[in-house]
Amino acid sequence: MKNKVTQIIKDFVKEYEKQEHISTRWGEPLVGFADAKHPFILSLKDIIGPNHGTPDEVLDDASIVIAYYVPYTKELADTNKTDPAIASHEWAVAYEETNAMFKELNTYVIAKLKEWGYDAGISPKTNTFSTTELKSEWSYRHYAYAAGLGTFGINNMLITKEGCCGRFNNIVTNLDVDPDAPMEEELCIYKNNGKCMVCIKNCPANALSPEGFDRQACYVNLQKNAAVHTGLGSSYSDESGNASNSCGSDVCGKCVTGSPCAFWK
Repeated sequence: MKNKVTQIIKDFVKEYEKQEHISTRWGEPLVGFADAKHPFILSLKDIIGPNHGTPDEVLDDASIVIAYYVPYTKELADTNKTDPAIASHEWAVAYEETNAMFKELNTYVIAKLKEWGYDAGISPKTNTFSTTELKSEWSYRHYAYAAGLGTFGINNMLITKEGCCGRFNNIVTNLDVDPDAPMEEELCIYKNNGKCMVCIKNCPANALSPEGFDRQACYVNLQKNAAVHTGLGSSYSDESGNASNSCGSDVCGKCVTGSPCAFWK
């Protein structure tokens, strides 16, 4: 069953990008299956915040959180290297097109799981972002970590074995499969040997350091980008339920593009 779920996700992405109105191209997705009752997941309200969503809030009998990673292409990443401060137009378009694809992909996978006799859903908190706490109430990356897809780098991204230049999403289900375990191998070069720090040098907001992540500095820079990339849509609501928390696409990606961990191959 894990292979079937993985394959339908891969096939969907491949077919989705063939549409004439879609300009973004993606690499082959990675898929992991986290234990919905793993101690790490049960501690997310402590790690991230008391409002963070948990699988049992989506399904009473939740057993698995499907986590998938959809890589961007090196060609897209290259477009985001030109200006050291502002994300490329192509990068902003990819952000919105990927978010739109995820909605359709999740609907498709959930329908397939129900067709196979399982229940599934997504948390309503996945599209919320607190403009006061500067945190999402559902961290795709933390669930992907629990599903064994990667480890966190000092760029605050989850680095997979395919890199970190891509996007994550989740589906909660009562699927009866053996869960994957968090990865033990450390993938961040700096955390391995104290070298690299390319992501820190690339961050236009000076929001990254070995000591931690400055959310406020990052958010200010995202809003600068949103003011540039308007008219493409906005994918998140704020903590009050408003449809958009910015004037445009609040993107950046400088900490992943140009970094060794962006693509390992």
